[in-house]
Amino acid sequence: MLKENGFYRGINLGGWFSQCDYSKERLDSFVTEPDFAKIAGWGMDHVRIPVDYNLFEDNNGGYLEEGFARLRQALDFCKKYDLRLMLDLHKTAGFSFDDYAEDEHGFFENEKYQERFYRLWEEFAKRFGNEPEWVAFELLNEVTDEAFLPAWKQIIPVCIERIRKYAPKTLILVGSYQNNAAMTVQYLDAPYDDRVIYNMHCYEPLKFTHQGAYWTPVIDPEVRIPFEESGCTEQYFEELFSTAIAKAAQYNTELYCGEYGVIDRVEPKAAIAWFRTIHAVFERHGIARCAWNYKAMDFGLERFTDAEREELLQYL
Repeated sequence: MLKENGFYRGINLGGWFSQCDYSKERLDSFVTEPDFAKIAGWGMDHVRIPVDYNLFEDNNGGYLEEGFARLRQALDFCKKYDLRLMLDLHKTAGFSFDDYAEDEHGFFENEKYQERFYRLWEEFAKRFGNEPEWVAFELLNEVTDEAFLPAWKQIIPVCIERIRKYAPKTLILVGSYQNNAAMTVQYLDAPYDDRVIYNMHCYEPLKFTHQGAYWTPVIDPEVRIPFEESGCTEQYFEELFSTAIAKAAQYNTELYCGEYGVIDRVEPKAAIAWFRTIHAVFERHGIARCAWNYKAMDFGLERFTDAEREELLQYL
């Protein structure tokens, strides 16, 4: 489904409508039309656009037309350059994957927050659900704690049922806990219908892909690890993805890796080696994917020279 529908090789536009200061300057200029042209020229077939609820809702849950208009313009740029759009709700009222930077709590326990989540997705579906050939939906970015899983598994079918009233054919992606870890896909329920895809993220091994990271206590920012000492092999990723691959096969659906990448502290040759290794496993199993990140956000692909990027693009 994903490859045939143009959601096989993509790049994230993180930091544009999410994880930002929401200033007009940021929203107007961080990503512009020439960036879509460039991504298409790189041979990508889609972009994943993380969005935060507060660009589309006021504090009372009313809708902000400016946010929807910006998303519509992004879709227009996608259409112009024959790119598909993966719409990812990166933050919802009451929950963010980033406990260090966001003050959003209570979503999995609070029915009012959940109702806002359902209504926002209904609104997205009303506005974009009649274009399944161009837009896919990713319900929520990176559920964190295992303790949230029981509630999340109850929320998923309710949300999809409400989306389906307006978007019966749109592809919908669903991830599990531990920040969409591959190993937790196995704990999801069977897909709601035959247009639902299992979603995972992969920054493993974290000690390599996040070396030098300053925002997480699980990484010593002073430590550096060469690729040769990272443990990254095709067999490593085969084992890491094995239960997710089996789960997708069990229910005759597919896998999508919505984020994967290497921090800009890693020298390009080593980063390319990591992408080459994971790419071999993606291709072997037909796993669709979307690299993190187009620019900035500590993972920007703009850091590579033209020659380095030419090689890298073989492995995205």
